Amino acid sequence: MNKMDMDHGDMDMSNMDMTHMDMDMGDGHMMHMGNLKRKFWVSLILTIPVILMSPMMGMTLPFQLIFPGSDWIVAILGSILFFYGGAPFFSGAKAELQMKQPAMMTLISMGVGVAYVYSIYAVIANDLFHVTPTVNNFFWELSTLIVIMLLGHWIEMNTVMNAGSAVDALGKLLPQTAHVIDDQGNSTDVQLSDLQVGQTLAVRAGEQVPADAVILTGTSDVNESLVTGESKAIKKLAGDKVIGGSVNGTGTFTAKVTGTGDSGYLAQVMDLIQNAKNAKSKSENLANRVAGWLFYAALFAGILAFIVWLTVANLAVALPVAVAVFVIACPHALGLAVPLVVSRSTALAAQNGLLIRNRDAMEQVNHLKFALMDKTGTLTMGKFKVNHLISLDKQYSDTDILRLMAGLESGSSHPLATGILAAAKEQQLTVTAATDTHQETGLGQFGTLDNTTYGVVSVAYLDQHQLDYDHDQFTTFAAEGNSISFLVAGEKVLGLVAEGDQIKPNAKKLITSLKAQGITPVMLTGDNQETANKVATSIGIDDVQARLLPEDKERLVQKYQQNGKVLFIGDGVNDAPSLARADVGMAIGSGTDVAIESADIILVASDPADVIQFLDLARATNRKMTENLWWGAGYNLIAIPLAAGVLAPIGFMLNPMAGAIVMSLSTIIVAINAMTLKIKPVAD
Repeated sequence: MNKMDMDHGDMDMSNMDMTHMDMDMGDGHMMHMGNLKRKFWVSLILTIPVILMSPMMGMTLPFQLIFPGSDWIVAILGSILFFYGGAPFFSGAKAELQMKQPAMMTLISMGVGVAYVYSIYAVIANDLFHVTPTVNNFFWELSTLIVIMLLGHWIEMNTVMNAGSAVDALGKLLPQTAHVIDDQGNSTDVQLSDLQVGQTLAVRAGEQVPADAVILTGTSDVNESLVTGESKAIKKLAGDKVIGGSVNGTGTFTAKVTGTGDSGYLAQVMDLIQNAKNAKSKSENLANRVAGWLFYAALFAGILAFIVWLTVANLAVALPVAVAVFVIACPHALGLAVPLVVSRSTALAAQNGLLIRNRDAMEQVNHLKFALMDKTGTLTMGKFKVNHLISLDKQYSDTDILRLMAGLESGSSHPLATGILAAAKEQQLTVTAATDTHQETGLGQFGTLDNTTYGVVSVAYLDQHQLDYDHDQFTTFAAEGNSISFLVAGEKVLGLVAEGDQIKPNAKKLITSLKAQGITPVMLTGDNQETANKVATSIGIDDVQARLLPEDKERLVQKYQQNGKVLFIGDGVNDAPSLARADVGMAIGSGTDVAIESADIILVASDPADVIQFLDLARATNRKMTENLWWGAGYNLIAIPLAAGVLAPIGFMLNPMAGAIVMSLSTIIVAINAMTLKIKPVAD
């Protein structure tokens, strides 16, 4: 494959919710990290005197300070806690109920709401009307639940990276101004926001293209890696389309604007990302499902207990029993069950180069059926390396060929030139930069060395000038997925270099592991079919889709999702919509900002083996979360019916102190279990 092929023919282009980074309040407002931290500390300070001056589940402890008037102090502090510390939960509950999906926020709100109202009633009844027997208040339970739940959310939010904006990152790809040419041929710089369809632009060498356009005059090599994900520049001629945000090469051209703002290509990609994220955000995590079940269980048990005790006894008995059921359903341990595991899991992941931005994605791992992945930069290095260096003239050694080619390419940043220069450096060659250099776009680089004019050219140059070369040799190297450049001097072909992108060392190990786990690997790439097939065959991928645009990739993600959960691994802007759409989006750490911001998981080291490690960690994390949810919910499943008086016929009612002890033990067990989570290294 030659430079001409590389430039023109080869690059075919056919939130976290409340338990996440920001706590969604349901009305468009967000509880950000700083606000949550402040609410936790203020609530904790207010909780300390409440604990010291109020009974725990009806029992007065030796260290508590109960004195005349202490109930009113507790009531004031509890009211502040209820309205200030509980506000995020009430807003979250409102959103859950509006969606007809009661979950954690609704369960918490029911518990603290009932506890607060009944506790205010208890203070008034005891201290104003002096009723007998004394009515127990639940300020202790209310305050500790609010603090523990705020702590749980803070722990979880503090362990996850701050979510950025993929849309903002996309916007940074565009320049701030554009060179607009008027009817008289004068050039004026205008703000990008003032650019209009139909205007003529001048795009100079090295600049970013400010908008979608069609070239009118001039030629250039344009880097559209943001679209194709490939590092190869594309030859652009008059009549060809260019995309806003792509990088112009060495040429200068004029172009007519065809799309700006919402009509531009990047804007369409932004819409794809946003729509995909919105679609994925509808999923409900396991903790919320468990909390939803407990909400209905507590609601049913509380109402049933109230009716039964009202029938067999009286209101004075029925009301406290019902309240006890609602309060005892407060998910103290459940509130920490998942955050503690997430905190441990995220810390372990970060220590091993895995950054988890959306922990809900981890819950999808057990159900993955397909692993869709980009090629360049994901499975391959994205850097060209010399695979073949051959002298075709007896007067020149292979080393001479490499030294001369490096001299000609010494001032170039072209991917192929970089590969040649890297090979020369590896061999520790002394390279002299060529003089009088000039480029014939799409054909080659020319210059003078040792008083001789040389050129590093493509096969198109040889054909155009009818220079003889070994066609079978060229075909063989091209079939291997190489890009081929020739060294010429006048009418003589002196040598050739064949360069190819290198497959990452652990790429094959990743594919083997995925297959062993029952996950089907699929390659999606913007590269040509021949090169894609070559890479796929070498690492064991059977399903290959090539020549894809971003919308093609995202469409295929949705297609595969019809048959199962999808993991997508990518690194370019062209991968961003797919990363956002997939059930689990995983970005290579060396990729673009847009891809990283669209992903759920980031592989810092860009090592395919890290995918295996993540899948193992995710499964272990899911096991721990399930175990903790059983411990957390188990307390409620046992305590709720006991509090409702299910064993009253045999003379047993749940002792408040026993309930408090079981609740504390459940929380401790949950914490210990979370700390036993470990990550295992990938086997060689």
